[in-house]
Amino acid sequence: MQASLSLSLSLPPAAPRSDPAPTVFRPSALRFCGLRREALGLRPLRPAGSTWVFPSPARTPSRKTVAAVSGNGSPSKGFDYDLVIIGAGVGGHGAALHAVEKGLKTAIIEGDIVGGTCVNRGCVPSKALLAVSGRMRELQNEHHLKALGLQVSSPGYDRQGVADHANNLASKIRNNLTNSLKALGVDILTGVGTIAGTQKVKYGKVGFPDTEITAKDIIIATGSVPFVPNGIEVDGKTVFTSDHALKLEWVPEWIAIVGSGYIGLEFSDVYSALGSEVTFVEALDQLMPGFDPEIGKLAQRVLINPRKIDYHTGVFAKKITPAKDGKPVLIELIDAKTKEPKDTLEVDAALIATGRAPFTKGLGLENINIVTQRGFVPVNERMQVIDASGNLIPHLYCIGDANGKMMLAHAASAQGISVVEQIGGRDNVLNHLSIPAACFTHPEISMVGMTEPQAREKAQQEGFEVSVAKTSFKANTKALAENEGEGLAKLIYRPDTGEILGVHILGMHAADLIHEASNAIALGTRVQDIKFAVHAHPTLSEVLDELFKSAKVNTGVSPSSVNEPVTV
Repeated sequence: MQASLSLSLSLPPAAPRSDPAPTVFRPSALRFCGLRREALGLRPLRPAGSTWVFPSPARTPSRKTVAAVSGNGSPSKGFDYDLVIIGAGVGGHGAALHAVEKGLKTAIIEGDIVGGTCVNRGCVPSKALLAVSGRMRELQNEHHLKALGLQVSSPGYDRQGVADHANNLASKIRNNLTNSLKALGVDILTGVGTIAGTQKVKYGKVGFPDTEITAKDIIIATGSVPFVPNGIEVDGKTVFTSDHALKLEWVPEWIAIVGSGYIGLEFSDVYSALGSEVTFVEALDQLMPGFDPEIGKLAQRVLINPRKIDYHTGVFAKKITPAKDGKPVLIELIDAKTKEPKDTLEVDAALIATGRAPFTKGLGLENINIVTQRGFVPVNERMQVIDASGNLIPHLYCIGDANGKMMLAHAASAQGISVVEQIGGRDNVLNHLSIPAACFTHPEISMVGMTEPQAREKAQQEGFEVSVAKTSFKANTKALAENEGEGLAKLIYRPDTGEILGVHILGMHAADLIHEASNAIALGTRVQDIKFAVHAHPTLSEVLDELFKSAKVNTGVSPSSVNEPVTV
C-alpha cells in the first residue's frame, strides 16, 4: 500500500519565440509511486548520452518528436541478454528502465500481469479509494465546512463508481507501464520464471514446454503476497485480504480488521468514511506498533477515537470462520501472551491485514544452493544473493519484497537501480534509512529514519546524545487557511553533530512533506545547514522549515565530525 512521490524535472531556459532552432531537452527520471514517468503515459527516457529534439512551432505545428527510441542494446558475448529480471512489478520495472538507459540488453519475465502488487493490488488502487474517503470525510464534516463558509447537503457515493475508479486507475497505469517497457525495447517474456542454474533462467506457461535463456546478470524481483495466519479461513467474500478489499465489491456494516499497520489503518480510513463500523484486532499491546510511539498516540487520537472504530489489543485471532447459512463471521480471540480465550466477535466481514509474505516459492533457488529465511532471499547490502554456505552467488541479485529489507514499492525500485549501477561497474550502496514511508490516511502519516526509541537505543550503544524538536501544524498559515491545523512534525537528531536521525510527520500532505527530510538524510545534510534553506510562504513546507530551525545544535562542530550517510 505504501508509496511515495518524488518529482524531478530539468528544463533548459526557454528560447525566444522567433528562434527557429529546435529545443533540446534531456528528460529527468520522474517517478510516481516508485514508477518511472513512462508509467504515467509520459515520454519514455532516452538512453544515456542521447537527447530529445522538439521541432519549433515556427517550423511545424506537429508535436511528434524527431528522434526515435533506440534499440535494447546488444548482449554480452555468449549470453542471450545482459540482464534478465524475474518479476515486472515496480522494482523490476525500475531496474529494467535504468538498465536500458545504461545500454544493457534487457528482458523481464512476468507470470501474471505487469505492475505487480503496487499497480494492481496495492499502492495505485488503494490511493484511488483513499481519494474518495478523503473527499467523503470533508463533505461529511459540517463543522469543517461551516468554518470555511460552505454548505453541502446529503453527501453520498456510488459504490460501483468508486470501485470502477480504482480499477480504471490500475488498468491505466498498468497499460502505460507495459507500453513504456515495449517502447524502450525491453523484451517482456510471459510465463513463470525459475533459476535453472548459474546465469540461466527458464520461463514458460503451465502445460507448455519451458524456454531456457542465459543472462550475464539476473535480478529476482518477485514481490510478495498477503500473509494469512493459520486458523483463518479466507473465502474472498466475507473474510478477505487487501487483494479482495480493493475491488470494493460491497461495504459491510461492521468489519473487523486484523492488524493495525499501514494496510489496516488505510482501510479503516476507507471503510469508516463509507459508513462501516470498524473493529481492530491487534496482537501487540498498542495500535500502530511500527510507528514512532508519540506519533502513534496522536494518530490514535485523530484517526481512531473520533470515528466509529473500536479495538482489541494484545490478542490473536485464533480462528476466523466466514459467514454462511445466515450466520455472521466468527472471530475467536485469545490472549497474545497466555493463549487463554478472551472473546468471540460476530461481524459482517473480516479484513486480514497481518502483513505480507515473500513470493519466492517455485523459483528454483535450490538449484543454486539458496536457502530462504522465512521465505526471504538472503542478500548483502548490495542486494547480492547469499547461498546456504554464506557465499555470494556471482551475477545474481534480489530486490524488493522478496529480500525483506524494506517492503515498499519505491524501495524496490531504488534497490533495482542500485543493482544496475553495480552491474555497470559503479559501486552503489543504498542507504535504507533515507527511504521514506507514508500512510495515506486523513490526515496522512509519514516517516524516515529511526523512531525515537530506536535512536536512543543506538545512542546508548555508541555513546552519544539524542535531542528531539517538534512543531505543530497549528502554527502554519497554509494549514490554518485549509482549516487543517491538526498535526505534528518531529525531528530526532544529534545535538553534537547536527546529524538527522529521523523525522516523523502527522498532518495534511505529510506524505509529500517528508521528502525534504529523506533527501537530507540521503545527502548527509546537517540540521545547522538545512535550516538556512528558504521555503515559499505560505506553504505547508514551512512546517519542516520551523522544525529544523527549532533544533539546537552545539556550535563549533567541524564538518569532519559529522557522520557520512549510513548504508544499511
